[in-house]
Amino acid sequence: MGIVDDWAERHILQAQQAGQFVALPGYGEPLQLDDDSAVPAELQDRKEALQLVDLLKTLCEDDPRFAPLDARLRLLDMKLCQAGVSTDFLHQHYQQQLRARFTRSGRR
Repeated sequence: MGIVDDWAERHILQAQQAGQFVALPGYGEPLQLDDDSAVPAELQDRKEALQLVDLLKTLCEDDPRFAPLDARLRLLDMKLCQAGVSTDFLHQHYQQQLRARFTRSGRR
């Protein structure tokens, strides 16, 4: 942790020990962490797309799950592009293949 993190943690602990949080609404109740309404849709789509990329790497193209997952990934790719989000992170395997090919051809 950094200096600011240590400072903040120390002040939070002091406030907690002094009972300053007891009067806050929701004290003692479980946190509701499922509400991700404040997260932009693009971030959720990006996260799902990355998960799909990882999943598709583990499947053969003959696998019956491959086609629908690949279609979902292409849909997310289009949605992100339309929202102005770069989708280069989805196409890194192409970059690696091209780099390897150009590296081999440069040795000839």
